Parts: sequence; C-alpha cells; structure tokens
Amino acid sequence: MSDRTYLAEGPRTAIRPFTYTDADEFTARARESRALHRPWLFPPADPDAYAAYASVLIEDPARAGFLVCERNGAAGGATDGAIAGFININNIVMGGFRCGALGYGAFAHAAGRGLMSEGLGLVLGYAFGPLGLHRLEANIQPGNSGSIALVRGAGFRLEGLSPDFLFIDGAWRDHERWALTEEMR
Repeated sequence: MSDRTYLAEGPRTAIRPFTYTDADEFTARARESRALHRPWLFPPADPDAYAAYASVLIEDPARAGFLVCERNGAAGGATDGAIAGFININNIVMGGFRCGALGYGAFAHAAGRGLMSEGLGLVLGYAFGPLGLHRLEANIQPGNSGSIALVRGAGFRLEGLSPDFLFIDGAWRDHERWALTEEMR
C-alpha cells in the first residue's frame, strides 16, 4: 500500500483513486462477487475490461473513481489496503449545477460489514469538499434494497422514479432517483 495515497481515511476504511495496477485484485474481487452483483451491476472481470473501465475514471475530468480500501484493524490487520468496493462519481457537471451521479458496488468479502457505508461517507466529504460539488444523485433499481439502504443511511432523499432510465442486462430498467445536497449533510 505504500505506493498509493489515500484521499481520506476513516476508522476502518480509506478511499483512493483507481490505478491501472489494481487490475488483478479488482477483477478477482469482481469475479468472486458475481452472485452479489447480479442483476444490478456488471463490473469488469478481466484485465482488458478493467483497463477500459479504469482509463475513463482516471482520465476523464467528468468522472472520479474511488476504491474503498480496508484499513489495518478492519479484519485483524491481514487485509490492510484490500479493496472492499468502489464508488464512482460520473457525469460531473460544474458551473451552476455542480452535480454528479454515483455508481458503486461492494465486493462479496466486504458486504454487510459497514465498510461501504463508511467509504461512502468519505467520498461524500471529498465530493462536497475538494471536488466542490453541491449535489449528488444515485439512480437505483427499485428492487435493489441493499443499494437503497446504503444511500438512505447516508442521508439521501428519494426524489422520484425514472421509468426506463438505464439499459442494464439487456433491458431498459426503471430507477428510483435519490439525491443529497451539501446543505443536507
């Protein structure tokens, strides 16, 4: 972990940007987590797909990708720096809007342990601090109770339903629109 710098740290997690060298760990975790992610999420599971995915998050100024990493002590110290999940801010628009759209996923070994909740809190601090955003949105399929619980726990409010919002797994899917503004924190 010494060659990677955390952007923010909490008691059990820390966040840092994606790097190209994370491909092996990220894709292994994605493959291990297929049952958890389906039918909601399809993270890259091979090195080529990861390189394409990470390059957008690393190089596109309208996106910011964060890896949620376990810190020493989260699981006896043996997992220090292990990737627990990821949180991306997509479609960042500045100016009078200052908004971005969240996308995220936990990996199976970290699911249900509160690591993503802590990691999301760190990302929110970074988004409303150094990134200078005013609003974040999360668009979630209505049946994805775990994802809804994550944003609800972070203080997001339900703003409505967007029918046929995203093309996922071969079909246009409805999504609930959840949002959080800087003033709501």
